Amino acid sequence: MMGAAALDLSPGAGVVLDEVEWLVERQEPHLGRVHLVRADGERQRASFRFLANHPRCRPSSRTAAEGANRGRQPASWSDVKPEKRPLIEQRFAHLMEVNCGFRSGDPFRLEPGEPHPEYDPDRTTLTERRAAKAAELSALRPEEAKLLLGVAHVGVRTLERWERRRRKYGIVGCADHRWLRASGGHPSISEEVREAIFAVRAETQHHRSRVSARTREIMIRRYVRETFENENENEDGDESEKIEVPSYHTLLRVWKEWFGPGGARQKYERSAELPTKNGHVLVTRPGQVVALDTTILPVMVRENVFGDPVTVHLTLALDVYTHSICAFRLTLVSDSSVDVAMVLRDVMLPLPMREEWGEDMEWPYPGLPAAMVSEFAGYEVAGLPFFTPETVTSDHGSVYRNHHLVDVQEAIGCRILPARVLRPQDKSAVERVFGSIRSLVFEKLAGYTGVDVSDRGADPEGDAVLTLAEMEHFIATWVVKVWQNRRLGEFAPSWDSGGDHSPNTLFAASFAQEGFDLDIPSPETYYRFLPQHHVKRIHRRGVKVKGLWYDAALLHQPDMNSARGGRYKQHWVIHREPRDRRVVYFQDPDSHEWHELRWTGLPPEGEMPAFGDARVEELLTRVREAGLKPRSDSELVPKLLEMLGAVDPVAKWPSQLTKSQRTQHAREIAQAQAAAADRPQQPPKLNKPQLLTAVGAPDTEPSWRERAREATESLDAHRRRRRETAKPAQQPSAPTPLGSSRRGRNLFVIADDDDGSDEPDPQPTERT
Repeated sequence: MMGAAALDLSPGAGVVLDEVEWLVERQEPHLGRVHLVRADGERQRASFRFLANHPRCRPSSRTAAEGANRGRQPASWSDVKPEKRPLIEQRFAHLMEVNCGFRSGDPFRLEPGEPHPEYDPDRTTLTERRAAKAAELSALRPEEAKLLLGVAHVGVRTLERWERRRRKYGIVGCADHRWLRASGGHPSISEEVREAIFAVRAETQHHRSRVSARTREIMIRRYVRETFENENENEDGDESEKIEVPSYHTLLRVWKEWFGPGGARQKYERSAELPTKNGHVLVTRPGQVVALDTTILPVMVRENVFGDPVTVHLTLALDVYTHSICAFRLTLVSDSSVDVAMVLRDVMLPLPMREEWGEDMEWPYPGLPAAMVSEFAGYEVAGLPFFTPETVTSDHGSVYRNHHLVDVQEAIGCRILPARVLRPQDKSAVERVFGSIRSLVFEKLAGYTGVDVSDRGADPEGDAVLTLAEMEHFIATWVVKVWQNRRLGEFAPSWDSGGDHSPNTLFAASFAQEGFDLDIPSPETYYRFLPQHHVKRIHRRGVKVKGLWYDAALLHQPDMNSARGGRYKQHWVIHREPRDRRVVYFQDPDSHEWHELRWTGLPPEGEMPAFGDARVEELLTRVREAGLKPRSDSELVPKLLEMLGAVDPVAKWPSQLTKSQRTQHAREIAQAQAAAADRPQQPPKLNKPQLLTAVGAPDTEPSWRERAREATESLDAHRRRRRETAKPAQQPSAPTPLGSSRRGRNLFVIADDDDGSDEPDPQPTERT
């Protein structure tokens, strides 16, 4: 163990007191104090006891006694190479025998024959023992002494030097100074060359593109010649003294020592110099930071409509503290703001148990009984944490940076904090989870596409077996059963870095540390997470949202006026479901109940297939290009059903569509099913989906055939309703007398005195 360095208070010694350097001017031993002077001339008196017991008083490294160690950290036993440690231990044993007569330094741990007569402290002095030890070691041959002690000759002066260093530094003081000599430092690097190296570093790191080490060497030599040699020549008028620049290998070694190997790209090198805002965030509890990210699922799956192999997107919400996968979603299209909002809603809701899950997957956390959670949730709860997130970290995608998520953020009461630009460590946890899931699960499934195109198999589309619903069920089962119980390893908490922990054990430990807030959001959270639209007033036709009109009897109550204030004063708030545009949602200002506003173009009989925002934009674009200006949304129904595929025969619909069209219909059906599953009135069915392979389909009616049948029935109902409500063009009249047509064409016939009201006026017939 290294001994504490003594405080040198001799005149001329330096002392650092409260991070201020003082110089000992003189001592007053009879008074027990010293006089200190600072660089600016200020003087101060202090006692020996005050300086010795002050917690922030240390000797200065600028004094002569500490000059050799200036700029170096004290050496320790770990700095000694393994082959040199036996030599130091032998030296230490000889010094202990000189001091107390025992090689171990402890009189209770005696070796045979100890203490020897010449080293007995009761009979000899310290000087006599040192002389005896010097004679003993001098009797050894130089080869033996060098093998045992590292030196060929040991005298009294050598023993005294070892003892002084041992008292100051402990057992490390017995080491030869050549074994722990100062590393680094290059005498050939002068101040001019050092300035040139840093100038080239700033130029190549921040401004220029990446260059080789040879180019950096030439730039350093140019800087030295043009900056220092030419400057000296202009000042003196004589030939300037040439400054020696080290060789290429020396400059390369110095560059690596000072700046590292330099393997990073220029883009990331510049980003490392960007200022850091708000410092480092220390995550100490579940829900404090939830990382959110989306990636392409590296497994081809078959969509649930036609059974074609498609690529889906996986959106993941990860709790940074426990590394729990709180929620995830699979979408056929890239996730939108409403998908992200529903993922955040899933983080706050308990995961319901499924029929295939056993008791080992139920709520397992101690301190909160499963019966209590089930009572609050209304169903049996699986073993997956749920909480209200405080901060959500995401990337800079447009889906995470829009007004809709700002409204969702206010509804939840959390902050959506995008990761810093070019700072991958802000989302490193969720990126590592994506890689772990790839290696643990996705690589073992049929249809795996590999890391990139070069690693892709011959036909991953043909190997796809699982449908989208089956893949979702499989991932959910794996997360609850495997991932939540898997050992974290290097992601263990800081308070027990060497212990065995899993996401479930960390979440359970947080109960004892900070408790648990059993706060389950109400079903109305679904409506609050939908995009908002502010309507100035309610028209006779209802309200118009994104090009379509919606209406209900609730909107036409007497004295229906909005009492909202602020920015949207006297506006009504309508919530739109982007995945299903057949209805929008309106909250009653009196009862605060949510009501559906149906699209005015929906037929009263039957049900029209669901359609989303993309289909509405396509519909309005076609109508606008055709120059049509319909008086009501019912005029748009034929166009919409035509785009939905109802004009094709039901039996031949899949063969009439291309793969991109089939994928588009499958995406629309998947979005409608997701919207129906999220809607509180229609809870999702958690039965295990049937397997749909490339060879055949299940026994039930396919989704595409059912969708076509619904569209056809809706179109027929719409046409029948229009025929029934249409007014007749002309009522049938009584037969006219003979010759009336001739009289009508004769211009010379005198009109009768009466107005002729009994006789109908001749009317031209309509052409049909």
